[in-house]
Amino acid sequence: MLYGRDVDRNVKAKARLILAIVVFAGIYTVIGLRLVMFAIASNAHGTHHTFAQDAVATARPDILDRNGQILATDVKSPSLYAEPRKIIDVEEAVELLTATLPDLDAKELRERLSSKRGFVWLRREITPVQQREIYRLGLPGIGFLTENKRVYPNGTTVSQPIGLVNIDNQGIAGIEKWLDGQGLAALHMAGLATDRLQRPVRLSLDLRVQWALHDELAKAKEHFKAKAAAGVVLNVNTGEVVALVSEPDYNPNNPREANDPTRINRMTTGVYEMGSTFKVLTVAMGLDSGKMTLGSTFDARQPLHFGRFAIHDYEPQHRFLSIPEIFTYSSNIGAARMALSLGVPYHQAFLKKMGQLDRMRTELPESAEPLVPKRWADINTATIAFGHGLSVAPLQAAMGVAACLNGGLLITPTFLKRDRAEALQVAKHVLNPSTSVKMRYLMRLNAEKGTGTFANVPGYYVGGKTGTAEKVINGRYAKHRLMTDFMAILPADQPRYLLLIMLDEPQAVEGTHGFATAGWNAGPTAGKVIKRIAPLLDIEPRFNLPDADHLILAKTVSSNTSP
Repeated sequence: MLYGRDVDRNVKAKARLILAIVVFAGIYTVIGLRLVMFAIASNAHGTHHTFAQDAVATARPDILDRNGQILATDVKSPSLYAEPRKIIDVEEAVELLTATLPDLDAKELRERLSSKRGFVWLRREITPVQQREIYRLGLPGIGFLTENKRVYPNGTTVSQPIGLVNIDNQGIAGIEKWLDGQGLAALHMAGLATDRLQRPVRLSLDLRVQWALHDELAKAKEHFKAKAAAGVVLNVNTGEVVALVSEPDYNPNNPREANDPTRINRMTTGVYEMGSTFKVLTVAMGLDSGKMTLGSTFDARQPLHFGRFAIHDYEPQHRFLSIPEIFTYSSNIGAARMALSLGVPYHQAFLKKMGQLDRMRTELPESAEPLVPKRWADINTATIAFGHGLSVAPLQAAMGVAACLNGGLLITPTFLKRDRAEALQVAKHVLNPSTSVKMRYLMRLNAEKGTGTFANVPGYYVGGKTGTAEKVINGRYAKHRLMTDFMAILPADQPRYLLLIMLDEPQAVEGTHGFATAGWNAGPTAGKVIKRIAPLLDIEPRFNLPDADHLILAKTVSSNTSP
């Protein structure tokens, strides 16, 4: 066709061969270019898909304490997946994978690899060594996806407030769950929660104080053979939770431990009758009403009777008691008569104002509703006045007591850093400042010569109140199953921090002379904690200070005489 009929046949054959080579070269060039294009497009799509998977399932911000110490962070971890449609020999794959990962369930693995799905997880968060061993097997359809694994470097120390995540790095408790509620889960769903977008979250917790509180509570739980121990350190002027511990706790690096019902956060999830620490609220109510003064007296000569029920004092004095004596002797009769003199409606309204009748809301999703009497009669007011008949979360009780000591401001606790100005914006004025000064005096007086002497650490001018409540078992109070607690304020003349210690069913041990009440266990534990945390909280020791009558009572007198 190109050269005509007269051209030599050899020349014509050579031309045809060259044409064939050019055509085939062109075809293979096109195929090669298309393969390159598909490879590039596939890699780009795969990379995007991998990043999206990482973002949706794993990316979380670091959680730091108030000083910048890491409490929770992410580390890269490979996970093993399969594409069943690409598996050539299922039985071979099952045999090789179970040899490398012996804890894989062969039956379940076979079912996953035999499915018609395009993607299945085989094992989340494998080790780099396991990844290398599986890679060397050369199994088609088996791959790895790099995920972020949540790690808690402090183990059990901060587990209760921090919480934990599930296998998909989604928060399921504590601050971790709160983070998802702040929009992190939505970012995950949209594939936008990449590492570079995550700003660290700084909490109000101080890891040093947390460690000291955790250590002392663990020792107290063991020493007094208690079922559980819990405690909190609260900044009374900002509402910041500086430390919170509940023993037994769990290691968030081993999520299965969190399923144990005995490992709940007792400070916010549990509700308890707080015993005589509630007398702080009762006395504050009486003094703030304007109908009572520190010199007012109440009849404690005989038990107080309600039908077949009688209210007794643990250390009966059989005489009229002044308010300071009611506080230091922890008189149930005196506290009941104070509340009854003001009436049931007044008592209810006061406790509601102090945040004790409604669920307390903090950043922690786990919070419990108070157990309030359905029918509130005189006997309810009488018993609640000394801490029986109303169950609240311990952190909730600490909030109310803090308001009695910080000048009369009710500040909802927070686990995020907050300064004084920010706290004042959310604070509610619930008591007269003069009432608060009187309550500081009573707290210090009780540490000097009342039930709180074991927590009176020299140099820190501690104030405190004990509380011992009989637990309700099968609808009845059990005399030998006690919940003991101690609330300490330091310094008592210039309050900065409130410490709450709780022990569940402590036992009488050597040195307690057969007693298992708060003054013999929760009080001494509070003293040990104060010795360790006061320097960490920048509280300088002050020695040779006057007693409460001369240092704090003078302020009370001046506040009463001021116009």
